[in-house]
Amino acid sequence: MAAEVLAAGGAAVTVYDRMPAAGRKLLLAGRGGLNLTHTEELPRFLARYGAAAPRLRAAIEAFPPQAMREWSEGLGQPTFVGTSGRIFPKSMKASPLLRAWLRRLAAAGVAFKFRHRWLRWTDDGALLFESKGERIAVRADATILALGGASWPRLGSDGAWAETLSQAGVAIAPLRPSNCGFVAEWSDVFRDRFEGQPLKRIALSFGGEVVRGEALITRAGIEGGAVYALSAALRDAIAAEGQAVLWIALRPDLSAADLQRKLAALRGKQSLSNFMRKAIGLPPVAIGLLHEAALSSRRSLAAMTPLEMAALINAVPILLTGTAPIATAISAAGGVRFEDIDEGFMLQRRSGVFVAGEMLDWEAPTGGYLLQACCATGVAAARGALAWLEHDPEKWKPVFGKDHAQTRSETD
Repeated sequence: MAAEVLAAGGAAVTVYDRMPAAGRKLLLAGRGGLNLTHTEELPRFLARYGAAAPRLRAAIEAFPPQAMREWSEGLGQPTFVGTSGRIFPKSMKASPLLRAWLRRLAAAGVAFKFRHRWLRWTDDGALLFESKGERIAVRADATILALGGASWPRLGSDGAWAETLSQAGVAIAPLRPSNCGFVAEWSDVFRDRFEGQPLKRIALSFGGEVVRGEALITRAGIEGGAVYALSAALRDAIAAEGQAVLWIALRPDLSAADLQRKLAALRGKQSLSNFMRKAIGLPPVAIGLLHEAALSSRRSLAAMTPLEMAALINAVPILLTGTAPIATAISAAGGVRFEDIDEGFMLQRRSGVFVAGEMLDWEAPTGGYLLQACCATGVAAARGALAWLEHDPEKWKPVFGKDHAQTRSETD
């Protein structure tokens, strides 16, 4: 996105990518339909970025969700609004959009150099790359770093840049998993029987927030869309306390009274599992989770009264003791602190070097917020770079502010 804006502004642009082809992570995101952005009103949309919202506001306001839709449509990929308000290309794929995008970039003169891994700056300020066993120094008038976080490292973003920038004096918030799964200490019986099975139409709650959706039992614990929505709060609680309790309502549409009434019916010769499956529609994995919760409290599910069982069904406690590895997370939190960049996304400690995307210190839930902020900061960093390249204090003012414009003018 930065390359497109730079090229449109008249700059000669080369994209250096450590991977053998462009857009690997975009293609991965497209496996689920390529959720580009969301239809929420901008104030609520911005609130999804939490503490980073004030620092991202200007970039997203300058390139809002509607601009994202128009950009996609300009590439021949019209969009539609899903039932949850999420916006997707009608093709529901990333590959047609990526192909069209690369063609447009090539027509604008953007060059790509693949299998080039950035290592650091040389002593005289050049960019040092490693490619096919050789080290190559490249000089640039302006540089935009868009190196990603540390999730899905096999697609290129391994977070190795954090140490490089830290050594250069840039303040870095530690990289942490975001939109991630969690570790739960399942019994061997539950793990072996229910690994890979989904919990559907459930409600998860933590810290006063309730999320409806689905979750997936993994061998190590639990993950899935509803879990991801609570992941930041859960992760921070585990970091502070060593553990966190996630509460699961298995039948959130049934009241405690309705559940108790159904469970009080005569069971006859049915097994408890068959009775619960027929009476209240619980699948085997949900019943297994109830047995697991009863076991952890040294109780027997069969010995519980209908009142006790009804209470447990919509408040199953799951003790979480850790996060899944950042390499398996959907995205990452942490990165370059906003205090170390100016309003044009240029590093305070490195003139002419700009940063964009997930390597900045922000996080957001899934739902289109991740791609929107990555693209918006790419646009913002490119506009900042163009203003800096032109050495025009008047053009810097709307980007950086008066004080910075005066300082840069005197320096140049």
